[in-house]
Amino acid sequence: MHFIFSDEAVLLFDFWSVHSPAGMALSVLVILLMAVLYEGIKVGKVKLLHKTLESLPTATSQQLILETDQDSAGSSSPPVNRTHLRWFLCHFGQSLVHVIQVVIGYFVMLAVMSYNTWIFLGVVLGSALGYYLAYPLLSMA
Repeated sequence: MHFIFSDEAVLLFDFWSVHSPAGMALSVLVILLMAVLYEGIKVGKVKLLHKTLESLPTATSQQLILETDQDSAGSSSPPVNRTHLRWFLCHFGQSLVHVIQVVIGYFVMLAVMSYNTWIFLGVVLGSALGYYLAYPLLSMA
């Protein structure tokens, strides 16, 4: 296998078949935006985790450990409180964002595996642009 410069390719699905220079340019743009989105989601996950940890009380992790130990000791289980529910919802949200990131990452990887040089350059430029745009947002509070 080797990279080729061509305006014809099949990307990800059979219906995404490119047969013209205009179609290739549009496909490169879509893949570039997917790579930017991938980088943005990576930053979003970090910010979401940071906000989650800030919103929970500092003793929450110790409290969860103690309540788990009490439950395993056979004492009656305490009712589900707001901290547990909020922690669960935040963890569930982070898990969904992670799944979306993984799916987009695999789509971008599979697009590169078409061995089309234009698509590859779109991914590289999209990743660079996404990094350039998204990572300064980490320093903003």
